[in-house]
Amino acid sequence: MFDYLFFDLDGTLTDPALGITNSFKYALKSFGIEIPSYEKLCSFIGPPLIETFKTQFDFDEAKAQEGVKKYREYFAKTGLLENSVYKGIPELLENLKAAGKTLVVATSKPEEYSVKIIEHFGLSKYFENVCGSNIDETRSKKDEVISYAIERNHIADKSKILMIGDRKHDILGAKKVGLKSCGVLFGYGSRQELETAGANFIAENIPQLKEICLKID
Repeated sequence: MFDYLFFDLDGTLTDPALGITNSFKYALKSFGIEIPSYEKLCSFIGPPLIETFKTQFDFDEAKAQEGVKKYREYFAKTGLLENSVYKGIPELLENLKAAGKTLVVATSKPEEYSVKIIEHFGLSKYFENVCGSNIDETRSKKDEVISYAIERNHIADKSKILMIGDRKHDILGAKKVGLKSCGVLFGYGSRQELETAGANFIAENIPQLKEICLKID
């Protein structure tokens, strides 16, 4: 049985597409870069920002840092709340908490922003705490965030933790730390992406996710 449930934020608890795509548009325009399609911009949801600027736009470290800075000029003021909670998530969280589970947010998004989002949407009452990256992009890799969440919650037995997320980074991060993971298909990753990364479970929808979270071996 899983006693601790670690949830990714973007694409798992909320749909952040509008705010994230608008923030990328704002940043890319500042560099004079042609704006990719909406579908392409949505594929950037999940990975650490600095990684996306490097891999997708061939930015070096310094330019990638500047890209993140420009992105956040828009995101911090406007994009943060251009977001919505997936239908059924509050009910899921309420049911899991009532079942005695300890719920934690584990996201590569900066912790400062993540706390604001969780509080804005009235979800903070369900979570023990919100664990994210630092604003300077340190602790942004998923395995680093997960390790931080384990330490912060004083969890001794990692077999009691399930990491839940929609992208391969969630699955690979969990695997690196030694956790089991569940990929969700209502976010931005495909079944193939999640299976290839090695997800232990796949949930097509929220009812399936609830069943997996309450699973007894």
